Amino acid sequence: MSTALVILAAGKGTRMNSDLPKVLHPIAQAPMLEHAMSAGRALEPERIVVVAGHGAEAVRAAVADIDESAEVVLQEEQLGTGHAVDQAREALAGFDGDAVVLYGDTPFVSGETITRMIEARAKADLVVLGFEAADPGRYGRLVMDGDSLERIVEFKDASETERAITFCNSGLMACASQLMFDLIAEIGNDNAAGEYYLTDLVELARAKGLRVTAVACDEAETLGINSRAELAQADALFQSRARAEALENGVTLMAPETVYFAFDTVVGRDAVIEPNVVFGPGVTVESGALIRAFSHLEGCHVSRGSKVGPYARLRPGAELAEDTHIGNFVEIKNAEIAAGAKVNHLSYVGDASVGEATNIGAGTITCNYDGVMKHRTEIGARSFIGSNTLLVAPVRVGNEAMTASGTVVTKNVDDGDLAISRSAQENKPGRARKLMDMLRAKKARKAKGGA
Repeated sequence: MSTALVILAAGKGTRMNSDLPKVLHPIAQAPMLEHAMSAGRALEPERIVVVAGHGAEAVRAAVADIDESAEVVLQEEQLGTGHAVDQAREALAGFDGDAVVLYGDTPFVSGETITRMIEARAKADLVVLGFEAADPGRYGRLVMDGDSLERIVEFKDASETERAITFCNSGLMACASQLMFDLIAEIGNDNAAGEYYLTDLVELARAKGLRVTAVACDEAETLGINSRAELAQADALFQSRARAEALENGVTLMAPETVYFAFDTVVGRDAVIEPNVVFGPGVTVESGALIRAFSHLEGCHVSRGSKVGPYARLRPGAELAEDTHIGNFVEIKNAEIAAGAKVNHLSYVGDASVGEATNIGAGTITCNYDGVMKHRTEIGARSFIGSNTLLVAPVRVGNEAMTASGTVVTKNVDDGDLAISRSAQENKPGRARKLMDMLRAKKARKAKGGA
């Protein structure tokens, strides 16, 4: 059976006190909406429909970045969850499959949980996701009779007996797409808020003799984000889980509480991560690599046996082959560093390729930007780039070539050649003492108020 995701992302999020739509606030450096979409991909959905409202254009742009195949529809007025899902009616017209309703501000529901909802759909017409709440508070209660969901009771309408129920409603549902829209068409808005509630589907389905059930998940999966404080709590929860998973998978974290993972960070077993390392999106670190303290990695790949840092920055497009060394205060961007190459100190290598076993001296800079365009630098294998070399791209340094310290390279260096480009040194006898004496005398006159 094919599936479609309907992800509700129209809320303004007033308590966030932000111009940014609530669902675009990041957790682990990805919009919370992306977390919801990623979990839904466990179903390999045929369609993804995101219902936007507040900040719709920003949401539309973010969705396009996440998944170009996803469709965004607009809920111009926020008239309740049932009304929100109904905005996907046209987008799913003629779709003969199941629809799963997710929430863009509930980012931790797992792919496994959503899969269990679809599996339960094989024996029921409508499936609701519930959770056992440690403190049920004002959540809607799921009234069960065995494995049959009798009704959803809102807290304000619940009896004392019903309020004692700890099995609560998460809001997520799964149902045959066309049946869902047929039932939504029957929802009324005869309530204090004048809104159309998706929870009414349970009563409507049962009135038609349809089977309704509920699937349970861990309460932590249903955490909704409505404020900056809850956003911070959610990020802390993500980091705690990510650190625990890394340790369980054989990664050494020397100070786990100081390491920050992105939503998609991949680290292989026997890798070692020192304190105060931050991973941005798109990082893979292979087994046996060492990431030293205070390094920042984003959009890069670090192969086994490589060492990075301390205080290194790997930017998008950095590709490190096996046994490379990237040292302190080195920045690598959109560059391939071949096996055994070393860039150990105070250097910038951008838009470049560095050959096998090449050594890049301290203070080397690839001058890749002319103010308009980026240009590449190619450095061959087993070459030696002297300290303080400036490589003015586009330029190529061949295999087993060298540059002298302080050289500005503006033309290609052939294999095996040595490039030297520096002004001739001239020593002025006794000039240093005379100059310093003159400067000290000038300083003394100023201190006395003189000219």
